[in-house]
Amino acid sequence: MFRYLVRRVLYLIPILFGITLITFLLFHVVGGNPAAQAAGKYGNEAQIRALEIEMGLDKPLHLQYVDYLRQIVTFDFGRSWSTHQEISTMIMNGMGPSLSLTLPAFLLIIIISVSIALLLAHYRGGMLDKAVLIICLAGMSVSSLVYILYMQYWLAYKAGIFPISGWDPSWTGRWEYVALPILIFIILSIGGNVLFYRTVFLDEVLQDYVRTARAKGLGTVRILFKHVLRNALIPIITLVVLEMPLLILGSLLLESFFDIPGLGGLIYSAIQNSDFPVVKAMTFIGAGLYMIFQLISDLLYAVVDPKVQLR
Repeated sequence: MFRYLVRRVLYLIPILFGITLITFLLFHVVGGNPAAQAAGKYGNEAQIRALEIEMGLDKPLHLQYVDYLRQIVTFDFGRSWSTHQEISTMIMNGMGPSLSLTLPAFLLIIIISVSIALLLAHYRGGMLDKAVLIICLAGMSVSSLVYILYMQYWLAYKAGIFPISGWDPSWTGRWEYVALPILIFIILSIGGNVLFYRTVFLDEVLQDYVRTARAKGLGTVRILFKHVLRNALIPIITLVVLEMPLLILGSLLLESFFDIPGLGGLIYSAIQNSDFPVVKAMTFIGAGLYMIFQLISDLLYAVVDPKVQLR
C-alpha cells in the first residue's frame, strides 16, 4: 500500500501541472485583457497600462506563468484584484462559514438518506417504496433556485422562523443564520442520495448471505445495518469521499443568497468581478482536493474490503 500511495502521489504532480497550465491559458489568453475589463468602458490607454503594471500583466506570458507556479508552491496566491486583500487570508476566513453550512448538512444527508434507502430496500416494491421514489424524482425535477427563493420567502420573510440573510461570526450565533440553508441543502440533496443508496442496497439484499442470515433467525435491523450496510460500503465511500471537496469549497448558491461569507460566496463574487487571481486559486484548490480525496477513497477500499488489492 505504501508503494501504491507514493506512486499515486507522484502521478498527481503532472496532472496538477496540466491543470495549472490549462487554467492559466484560459484566463490569460482566451479570457482577454483583465486590465481593460477592470478599467471599464471609459478607461483610456494610460489607465489600462497602469492597471497592467499593477496586476503584473506587463510581464511576458511565460514569466506570468512562472509567478503563478510560485504562488501555488508557496500557497501565496497574491492579492485580490477587487478587494486588494491577501487571497490566502480570504480563503482561510471563508472556510469556517462554509464548513458551518456544509458539514452539518452533509452528515444529516448521509444519516437520513442511508436510513431511508435501507428501509426502501427492505420494503421494495411496496406502496412506501413507490411513494418515496415518486417524491424523490419529483423533488429532483424542481430547480434549486425554486427551493431557495420559495423557502426564503415563506419561512424567513413571511413566517419569520429564520433570518432572511446575514451572518454572525460567533460560534453560538452563526447557527441561527445557517439553519435554513442547511434545511434547503438537505432537501436539494436527499432525493438523489436516496435513489443511489437504494440501488446499492437492493443489490445486497438479494444476495445469498442475506437469505442465510434470515434463515438463522437474525432480526431485520441487524441484517440491514450490520450485514447489508457493511457490504455496500465501497459504493457509499465512493460517493461520500468524492463529495468532500464540495464541503470545503462551500455551496455557491446558498452562500450567495443568504449572504454567508464562505468560499462559495467568494467564488461567486470573484466570477462577477472578473477577479482572476481568486478564481485561479480556487480552481487549483478544487482540483487538488478532488484528486486527494479520490486517492483517499481508493485507500479506504482496501480497508473496508480485504479482497481489494492496491497495485
